[in-house]
Amino acid sequence: MKNIAKEINKSKVIAVLQIDLLENVMPLCEALLKQGINIIELALRTNVSQKATELILKNFPDILVGLGTVVHEDQVRFAVDTGVNFAVSPGCNTKIIDLALKNKLPFFPGISSPTDIEISIDHGCQILKFFPAENFGGINYLNSINAPYNHLNIKYIPLGGINLSNVKNYLESDIVLGVGGSWIAPRNLINEKKWDIISSNAKKIIDLISLQ
Repeated sequence: MKNIAKEINKSKVIAVLQIDLLENVMPLCEALLKQGINIIELALRTNVSQKATELILKNFPDILVGLGTVVHEDQVRFAVDTGVNFAVSPGCNTKIIDLALKNKLPFFPGISSPTDIEISIDHGCQILKFFPAENFGGINYLNSINAPYNHLNIKYIPLGGINLSNVKNYLESDIVLGVGGSWIAPRNLINEKKWDIISSNAKKIIDLISLQ
């Protein structure tokens, strides 16, 4: 199994996806891979998300697949059974964390406060999802709530409101492992099959990362 933390830190970006139609899986993944984005978080929010996960795992071995919006125990079991690389949640549900880690599934719970951080640490997590990042004050807020725990070497994956205009603020921080964003391939562009625009968005963030 690949070291997920190392891979995320190397790539620096996770494309957060919502897929409504299975016919969009192939061209979407091809558009992302073409520009060098090989880590995705597929949100379990649509009727086809689980089938889309299986298609991506089968057809795109070069993509590291994470599942997002994992809030139920059966979703953890699906993640384990299908062999995805990691899973994340918007919040900090200890039952979900414990089940994931019990099954050796790399899991990144969502945090937005010191209490969330302490709960996550207490349940064995060292990589945390900071969500919704911009609404809570961005990198300045994250630095503030992390300060008491800085000696623990926790790493964060901020998501929520991040785009090309503010992503550098996060990527320059030592506590940020990588960032997630739906701006690369937003739901409307996927449904409209705007593969050229998605590919262009992917190229822009990859070019920016290469300058870091």
